[in-house]
Amino acid sequence: MKLRIATAAVMIAAFVAPALAADEFYVVQDVKTKKCTVVDKKPTESSMTVVGPAGTVYKSRTEAETGMKTVKVCTSN
Repeated sequence: MKLRIATAAVMIAAFVAPALAADEFYVVQDVKTKKCTVVDKKPTESSMTVVGPAGTVYKSRTEAETGMKTVKVCTSN
């Protein structure tokens, strides 16, 4: 019985963890093409840089897309 409860808890955690982490969106700019996009993970490679007011983390993709319209380097291209 304890094994079933432990297995169920692990399975629930496996499904809930990605959902909790998915509410972070970033406006990033490709260094070579200067094109801005919205991503759901903070970039770790040097070809993409976070742009926006002090590296703002947005709670939804829609909010990030709206924020991207206000970032000067994204609107000047």
